[in-house]
Amino acid sequence: MTTLRFAEKLRDLVDGVDVLLSDIWGVVHNGLVSFPDACEALHSFRKQGGTVILITNAPRPADSVQRQLRKLGVADHVYDIIVSSGDLTRHFVADHPGRKVFWLGPERDNSIYRGLDLPLAPLEQADYIICTGPFDDETESAEDYRAMMMQARERKLTLICANPDIVVERGDRLIYCAGAIAELYRELGGEVIFYGKPHRPIYERAMQLAAERHGHAIELSRVLAIGDSVRTDLAGAHGFGIDCLFVTRGIHAGDFEGIDQLDPASVKELFGHPPRALTRELKW
Repeated sequence: MTTLRFAEKLRDLVDGVDVLLSDIWGVVHNGLVSFPDACEALHSFRKQGGTVILITNAPRPADSVQRQLRKLGVADHVYDIIVSSGDLTRHFVADHPGRKVFWLGPERDNSIYRGLDLPLAPLEQADYIICTGPFDDETESAEDYRAMMMQARERKLTLICANPDIVVERGDRLIYCAGAIAELYRELGGEVIFYGKPHRPIYERAMQLAAERHGHAIELSRVLAIGDSVRTDLAGAHGFGIDCLFVTRGIHAGDFEGIDQLDPASVKELFGHPPRALTRELKW
């Protein structure tokens, strides 16, 4: 294992790359403001003929994600396609018509069942659970749901996790996501189906869409993932067989403060499987 250094420019890493699979939250924006340099970097890659697919654990359909990006100042020309864990969750719902669902999540995520025949029910009557996050992610953590998850386990309900993230940035704070509740449920012995990174379905869907756009299957050696989470972005890319550019300004920022390079021991401790390169923030 070699020493990892920080790359200053995305342009130095994309020779031979046809497709970028970029995370959104932590790479393109922090939930409150967009990162202009990152947006310009992705746009510049597209101008050179590359395809940019945003893959996100947002528990909402792609069109809802696009509206949020526009509000944050991320222009449509920054990317080609959005693939969201919310859309994959919607596919599950469509494949299980008529089953009653207990929806666990904030009201802002209600677009996840827009247009679907989805009978909502209390936990006591539900056939399964869809979790898009805590009801109030400003104040709650997974522990606030322990009693509820124990009740769900007693009923042997499957939990569909529409966002495997444990935490994300919101400005300068970290807030809990659906993945924290899902992992608690799994620890309690409950069955969980995850949609989103690091699990294969979201990568398979992204590569399917890339192949349709290019007119042929894309070799994985010509794909580069970009993300800021060891658990989702880096692990997901490694598990799928693609390289990853790791952005350190995101949820792991504290681990890299004041560090210019990582020796092999530090690489193994922080990452397990190392990324192709590190960058503090995405720039062209």
